[in-house]
Amino acid sequence: MTSRAYARLRKDIISGALEPGRKLKVEELRRHYDVGTSPIREALSLLTSDHFVERIDQRGFRVAEVSADEFAELLKTRCWLEERALRESIANGSSHWEEQVVLSNYRLSRIPRSEGGEHFVANEQWETHHKRFHMTLISQCGSSMLLKFCDQLYDQNVRYRQLSGSKAYPSRDVAEEHNAVCDAVLARDADTAVRLLMQHYNRTSAFLKDQLKR
Repeated sequence: MTSRAYARLRKDIISGALEPGRKLKVEELRRHYDVGTSPIREALSLLTSDHFVERIDQRGFRVAEVSADEFAELLKTRCWLEERALRESIANGSSHWEEQVVLSNYRLSRIPRSEGGEHFVANEQWETHHKRFHMTLISQCGSSMLLKFCDQLYDQNVRYRQLSGSKAYPSRDVAEEHNAVCDAVLARDADTAVRLLMQHYNRTSAFLKDQLKR
């Protein structure tokens, strides 16, 4: 029950359904998620460790706030770690890893980012495959601890991206950016792959930083 509550709360925080700064009342959450008080409290404690929830002294919990400064620190740390992870994966990855990179990119390219027609509606399936592609790129780095940190930072980044909603960089060809990274990885060109991946992240960050200032 704790795992169920944790997963649902985490998903709602990342998606923005539970907005930054919102007070998390245990009784209200218990009714909404249809689980007991103890699992909710335990889930909130776990989410505090993940930096998605903040504990308020003597006053319970709230959804962690967001800020331009925190996002800048998040991006810098993510780039540091993923550069090393990608270089190690390119150096160590097998032909099977190459196939998984190609397959994950292909599957991602077949899924529309928006479920809506004229209006943007985030496609949960696209988000799942997007994470799978990025984590596959670095999956052969040889460090489970490094992968865990990268996974956590990815989800933190998605939270910021989701908060930008339908306005998120409509003029970008994200699929082509993924293709370019994929090609460099297959060529085992670590310098180009890292440069393209960092550009990919920084294009997103430039837009999000502008949104956070508004």
